[in-house]
Amino acid sequence: MMLKPARLMLALIAMVAVPAFAQNAATVNGKAIPAARVDQMVKQVVAQGQQPDSPQLRDMVKKELIGREVLLQEADKQGYGKKPDVTAAIDNARQSIIINAMLADYVKKNPVSDAEIKAEYDKYKAAMGGTEYHSRHILVATEQEAKDIIAKLKGGAKFEELAKVSKDGSAANGGDLGWMTPGKLVKPFADAMVALKNGEITQTPVKTEFGYHVIKMEESRPVKLPSLEEVKPQVAEALQQRKIVAYREELVKKAKVQ
Repeated sequence: MMLKPARLMLALIAMVAVPAFAQNAATVNGKAIPAARVDQMVKQVVAQGQQPDSPQLRDMVKKELIGREVLLQEADKQGYGKKPDVTAAIDNARQSIIINAMLADYVKKNPVSDAEIKAEYDKYKAAMGGTEYHSRHILVATEQEAKDIIAKLKGGAKFEELAKVSKDGSAANGGDLGWMTPGKLVKPFADAMVALKNGEITQTPVKTEFGYHVIKMEESRPVKLPSLEEVKPQVAEALQQRKIVAYREELVKKAKVQ
């Protein structure tokens, strides 16, 4: 059956109009909300694991975008978009979005290798050392005070009681420093500590930048470290951030800054 000219024209208009209309999820006061924007937000929600893609989710996102558009139009009508603090915030957000997109691409092109992760893990293991120590200390301001404390300890005084005069926070815990590796302590203290056997006390005051210490060794044990597989994601993230910092510093060096 042949269509009449008028009907043919209407059919052609409908065929052209449908794809154009389908590109928009909605219009608010004549302003279109692209369907692609709905798709983008749905992908973000799904990627975050909040909920799967569904008609209900898409309807919720569509309503959210309509609500935003209504608020945005009203804000523009009241002139908020031209306020200096708002334009400055928009510019900052724009910079962050562009920079983050570039750095994300940089990370993809410069991934952290398994060899780099293994090397960093081995460096961490070496820094931690093979043994950790549980010790106590008494920190005082002068060498004579430390000598007097050592004399009292030799006379039978309890270390925990004398530790109440310590100048740091450990005083409330009888001088207890908990478990530590030598690498976390200042060298004079660490050297004196590891030289002690379990239950021994330093026979002479140990001087550091903090004052004079009297140290008691409680016990020691092999360091228990997490396996490479357990910490691999954290190590990879740290190395990735280090690469980004190095990349930024390289660009700053090349830039003409006045």
